[in-house]
Amino acid sequence: MAQALSAAPGQREYFQPIMAGALAAVVGYASTFTLVLAALTATGASPQQAGSGLMSVCIAIGILNIVVSARVRVPVSFAWSTPGVAFILTVGEPVGGFPAVAGAFLVAAGLIVLTGLIRPLARLMAAIPAPIANAMLAGMLLTLCLAPINAVAAMPALALPILLAWVIGLRFARRYAVPIAVVVTGILLATTTHLEPGALDGSWPVFVPVMPVFTLDAIIRIGLPLYVVTMASQNLPGLAVMKANGFELPPAPLFVITGIASAVTAFFGGHTSNLAAITAAICAGPEAHPEKSKRWPAPISAGVVYLLLAPAASLAAAFIAASPPLLIQAVAGLALLSSLAAALSGALVVEETRLPAIFTFVTTASGITIIGVGAPFWGLVGGIAMLVLLRWGIPRAPDIEGQ
Repeated sequence: MAQALSAAPGQREYFQPIMAGALAAVVGYASTFTLVLAALTATGASPQQAGSGLMSVCIAIGILNIVVSARVRVPVSFAWSTPGVAFILTVGEPVGGFPAVAGAFLVAAGLIVLTGLIRPLARLMAAIPAPIANAMLAGMLLTLCLAPINAVAAMPALALPILLAWVIGLRFARRYAVPIAVVVTGILLATTTHLEPGALDGSWPVFVPVMPVFTLDAIIRIGLPLYVVTMASQNLPGLAVMKANGFELPPAPLFVITGIASAVTAFFGGHTSNLAAITAAICAGPEAHPEKSKRWPAPISAGVVYLLLAPAASLAAAFIAASPPLLIQAVAGLALLSSLAAALSGALVVEETRLPAIFTFVTTASGITIIGVGAPFWGLVGGIAMLVLLRWGIPRAPDIEGQ
């Protein structure tokens, strides 16, 4: 009896990080899996290909969370790029269809690997001013974040209950607001969506190989911007979150392994895997455990949950394909409102870069396409060019990189 009681505290010390990791995975998955499926579908993927893409990325980040954290005994967390998926949702189907999208995913993955192997490339990415990167992200998110309001106007009977559930969740359980909205959406879809006979026949978990095709259109419109967004909005902030919690990590190996994982999933329709930023705060912070040295089981727990959730991807894709697109975009918009607020705050925080950041924001939000190149690229280039022009001749520029 005495031995059992003495062993209990040692067993209980792992309960807190395990629960924190499980919470991080559930919140991360439930908040944005509809966004992933909608983005892949919008670029030309069939429901089966979209389900395969989501399942492959779930498995990839599940394995990364488990293997890396167990190996280094540090709470390193991995996730998919929510800003990256939000960007993919805005570009539409490129020339070459979904195989060209897979090719763009492979290009982005290769660039992430090169960033880990070539130090000047890593420094170049780190040199993108944080306000400009945040402004580009905010411009990409704006259209999606308007979707909930547009949905209320177009289909109030469906959209209002979802919006109300989200608001109530914010009031009484802020962390679970988006998952609550997703649950309400699922209930509404289950009771109102009419699936065609045989629609679920192909919904069992299955990998659907996609042979990548490389087209200049997809590489410029998807591959390069996805790489920039993943690095600027996920990998670099992910390192900052870890550093803020007292964990110094060598970035190069992490970039290489996430790039390799992203390359593998590209052959099954999956987008990029990367360091977690928001959910990393749950796994690496005091919420996981008061002692830093005992937080590493949290990402392992998150990885297990991702592996358990992976088989549900194909079934979810079948329902998403049969649902009103605006309603799915509305849920995604609710999930991205906090990201939009954070991006706008980061874009406007420094007065000297405020005008270049606003120029980047409005250019990106405009949705223009010039010589086949989309608005996010022009917003980034225009903002940096304006920043350089305004700073020309200033002896010492302020530190705006926020690294």
